[in-house]
Amino acid sequence: MIETGKDLRAKIESTLETVRPYLQADGGDVEFIDVSADMVVKLKLLGTCSTCTMSRFTMKAGIEDSLKKAIPAITAVVAI
Repeated sequence: MIETGKDLRAKIESTLETVRPYLQADGGDVEFIDVSADMVVKLKLLGTCSTCTMSRFTMKAGIEDSLKKAIPAITAVVAI
């Protein structure tokens, strides 16, 4: 069953809280912006994450993997 609305947003935020300490340890952070009808999560990288050359890997290997494990219906995670 695909979660929607407030429950989905709450689960995304909760999952981001689990990866946030790792980002913050390096001076970065992430902000949840939106999730589309086709289950693409839009995030904004903050602090040092916004300019880091490794942010693409952080997004895919850390954040996207965590979100997809918690919410299998997510199709992609993109930085805006």
